[in-house]
Amino acid sequence: MATSRADVEKGGSTKQVKQEAGKVPSPLYPQHEGEREWTPWLVPSILVANLVVFVLAMYYNNCPAHNNNTTTKSRAAADGQQCVARFLGRFSFQPLRQNPLLGPSSATMVKMGALVWDKVVHGHEGWRLFTCMWMHAGILHLLANMLSLLFIGLRLEQQFGYVRIGGIYMLSGLGGSVLSSLFIRGSISVGASGALFGLLGAMLSELLSNWTIYTNKVAAVLTLLFVVAVNLVLGILPHVNNFAHIGGFITGFLLGFVLLMRPHFGWMERYGLPAGATCTSKKYLPYQWALMAVALVLAVAGFAIGLALVFRGSNANESCHWCHYLSCVPTNSWTCTN
Repeated sequence: MATSRADVEKGGSTKQVKQEAGKVPSPLYPQHEGEREWTPWLVPSILVANLVVFVLAMYYNNCPAHNNNTTTKSRAAADGQQCVARFLGRFSFQPLRQNPLLGPSSATMVKMGALVWDKVVHGHEGWRLFTCMWMHAGILHLLANMLSLLFIGLRLEQQFGYVRIGGIYMLSGLGGSVLSSLFIRGSISVGASGALFGLLGAMLSELLSNWTIYTNKVAAVLTLLFVVAVNLVLGILPHVNNFAHIGGFITGFLLGFVLLMRPHFGWMERYGLPAGATCTSKKYLPYQWALMAVALVLAVAGFAIGLALVFRGSNANESCHWCHYLSCVPTNSWTCTN
């Protein structure tokens, strides 16, 4: 995603790598001679921010104080309504029957910025489209997302820099929130999954856009598609917002074509030319410009139309009667009701 072209990002160092002529490292992601390698700081900062928000949510939640107001300890224990890990004091988790992910109550998440369709549309609280991506339903939810962020985000930021990766992360999170608001009305939504799926989508489009510089292309594409498919299949389980995953992935996929275009293989070979020789090859190929233009138009149009429909209070389920199965498929073991 970062190339030797001018970038508004500052810092980093140039990594010089001597390669055999005609040889390109395997994905993901090769660093070529003349390209800058960035020192990741944004992804660790996002991780710390998510941890801080979760700690603040648990402090505000104060499970023991709220539970003691409603029931005795003995009755709470018998009914499975006792706070979990009470030795943590006010940071203890809600009862497992209320939140099996070990986290705060739904009321706390709503007060701190969870995505709620009614509050966004009728309460004019559009900021929830952004704040929900910084909150998590529980420590298990948080750990899963933050491990994914480190696994995916660190290498991407190192390769492409914080401006582009940060932009993809934030806009993908917004894209996931927009699609969620169009389809989900009766429940709240929190988590960074939409933003993380956006990074996966950007990885795929970056690979397709910069096809000429990679070896093992088919294997790389199949690996990415397998990872995405597995996560989307898991998204049809109850209490998982797969619309955030889908919206984030589509957004990141389009933005990858726009922001992560890299010079093609012929241009990169200029570093291996003899002294005095010149490279007449253009830096980017026509198909790269075409993909970027189409993706930019689709991304801008998608956000404009999606946001307009959200704030008009449109219900996408009325136009797509089967789309709810993309987020939850009922079985004999569970239902998809709230």
